[in-house]
Amino acid sequence: MDWPIAFRGLRHKGMTDAQDLWFDTAVSKLSDPQNQRVWSVIVSLFGDLAQQKGASINGQTLTQIITPMGIKPEAIRVALHRLRKDGWIDSTRSGRASVHFLTESGRSQSAAVTPRIYAREIAPPTEWHLAIAEDGQSAMLDGLLEQADYVSVNRCTALGLGKAASVARDLLVVHNPDLAVPEWLQRRLFPEDLRVTCSDLDVTLAELNSARSGLAIDEQLSAAQIATLRTLIVHRWRRVVLRHPDLPLSLHPDDWRGEPCRRRVAELLEALPRPTLAANGDLAGTAD
Repeated sequence: MDWPIAFRGLRHKGMTDAQDLWFDTAVSKLSDPQNQRVWSVIVSLFGDLAQQKGASINGQTLTQIITPMGIKPEAIRVALHRLRKDGWIDSTRSGRASVHFLTESGRSQSAAVTPRIYAREIAPPTEWHLAIAEDGQSAMLDGLLEQADYVSVNRCTALGLGKAASVARDLLVVHNPDLAVPEWLQRRLFPEDLRVTCSDLDVTLAELNSARSGLAIDEQLSAAQIATLRTLIVHRWRRVVLRHPDLPLSLHPDDWRGEPCRRRVAELLEALPRPTLAANGDLAGTAD
């Protein structure tokens, strides 16, 4: 939907009409039915709304937040079953209702990535190293690439942030290499699908911010609508920012939109204050 056309003539009909249209269009633009794994959406939702110990969301509220994304209740139930099996989420009964909450492991994993997701700005790392395996011995890099601070360059080379604390003795390790960074390396580290995903999100968020200009979004949208939008924004951004560690600026390709997109995410989340949760897992309004 074209934003200017969508809002043309709505102002005089009252703010509610414009806000409802803004919400519906925002959900449509932020949703990604082809790549929207329900279990991953739920991880984003809990990480944003219910990361603290003791926080929980009941089944009715969870359904109310997620179904506007085009996700059916049965898909939510299947995803919750998977997350319980994987140790991310646990559930209990409160009367006739089911109440869901992050496990200790789920909270720990969510907390580990929270600073990268919500930071408005980052200090790009300045220290890095290359770990190079002998040709045909790429398995030597497998352990390194399981760590959050490493990213693959090719089958025999990994790039790591900071100093190499402990690597296999058979790897060649070069600290802070003073190298000319060719375009092919930048595009290997930031592949086309990641650059396109980030650019598309950046454009969408810019449109959302522009279209909400003059609308008292946080005052008129319901707590559930705000939770829906926050979940979608965080989910889309997680798929970009957690793809690999934050890398030095010299390794960024010219068309990488990561930092502008980061600022737009922060701006829009600030405009949609996080709703609070009641003890029974209902949404209790909007936090100050």
